[in-house]
Amino acid sequence: MTELAAPHDMALPSLMKHLRKLEAAGLITSVKEGRIRSCALAPEPFVPVQDWLSAQRKMWEDRLDRLDDYVRDITRRRDDGPGSED
Repeated sequence: MTELAAPHDMALPSLMKHLRKLEAAGLITSVKEGRIRSCALAPEPFVPVQDWLSAQRKMWEDRLDRLDDYVRDITRRRDDGPGSED
């Protein structure tokens, strides 16, 4: 736990309080072996977030693809329009 607390400018008891809350919420698991406590992310609670992000990614990729098509079309029309040097 000391390793986790070090980069956060946080006292160990404060970090432990945060970790207990994360564990109570099911976001992490911890195992104590002797004096060493190890923590790991629990992947299951993050599945709905990953699903939502995937849907958002797909939606935005589609929107950006349509915007790209639109900009290319406008550029092509401008370049092919009256007064072009072709």
